[in-house]
Amino acid sequence: MKILITGGAGYVGSACLRHLVAEGHEVVAYDNLFEGHAKAVDGAKLVVGDIADTALLCRTLKEFGAEAVMHFAAFAAVGESVEDPEKYYSNNVHGSLSVLKAMREAGVRRMLFSSSCSTYGEAPSCPMNESAPADPQSPYARSKLIVEWMIRDFARGYGLGFTLLRYFNAAGAAPDGRFGEYHDPETHLIPIVLQVPLGQRDKLMVFGDDYDTEDGTCIRDYVHVDDLASAHRLAIDATTPETAEVFNVGTGTGCSVMEILKACEQVVGKSIAYEVTGRRAGDPPALVADPSKLRSQLGWEPRYTAIESTIETAWRWHHEHPEGYGPRSR
Repeated sequence: MKILITGGAGYVGSACLRHLVAEGHEVVAYDNLFEGHAKAVDGAKLVVGDIADTALLCRTLKEFGAEAVMHFAAFAAVGESVEDPEKYYSNNVHGSLSVLKAMREAGVRRMLFSSSCSTYGEAPSCPMNESAPADPQSPYARSKLIVEWMIRDFARGYGLGFTLLRYFNAAGAAPDGRFGEYHDPETHLIPIVLQVPLGQRDKLMVFGDDYDTEDGTCIRDYVHVDDLASAHRLAIDATTPETAEVFNVGTGTGCSVMEILKACEQVVGKSIAYEVTGRRAGDPPALVADPSKLRSQLGWEPRYTAIESTIETAWRWHHEHPEGYGPRSR
């Protein structure tokens, strides 16, 4: 299948791109390189452009002969979205509308959208399945839910097959250490913890230890980025112009912030300094997936089931590439 991947030079998008190439798909990465890295595309075709540029998107889809779009491009920092909601609605919502318009004009009728577990908010059940009520707690989460609604409306109005993947916390790196996670500034927990033993920060700041969890810190479901990639490949292979599906992607096991800290200490072999500070706006106490639907319908199984194994791959990448992909090439 010929697949265009928006945000294809980003952390999750590029992992999915490389997995799809290995499985025999033809891919084009479409990325403005604002947060993505050209080196992560690993030699696949890269079109540098913004998702708000509907004309360029449409031309790229037509020239490539795209049969499907995997849409990853989005800003994704919860705290920043609370401080600057306009940035998130403008890029995530308006940009996604541009993607849908380009697909409609180019006649592309298959879409996989990278949504988020944050759309559930403080869900009453944990682990949560796809029927859990939506209650997004941040502008980032609300922007993801709005895009889900837009996709459903385009599907009804214009004929579009879609799969929404609400995935939990992406983590880890390529097992061979060649590709991994790098943001500037970094916002994800595992790489932030690993920056302490690398000497890139003095200590980990723990945002709240008074949540209603066993040790008082937030609980999240960490799914290895390669397992995420395999889920995306299974989902896009199963998406037809008539599909309307939603799947959670996670391991089904949650780890608290303190459990992640201890696991990182075990992997790197040294203690890691931390300090507890106040809660961060928009953070639910616990988000853990029930991935049984994805397993039963698409046959997905995560390879990385122990958090230490995921952290080992992340540590290999960060230890060997402390500056990530190096200077950006735009």
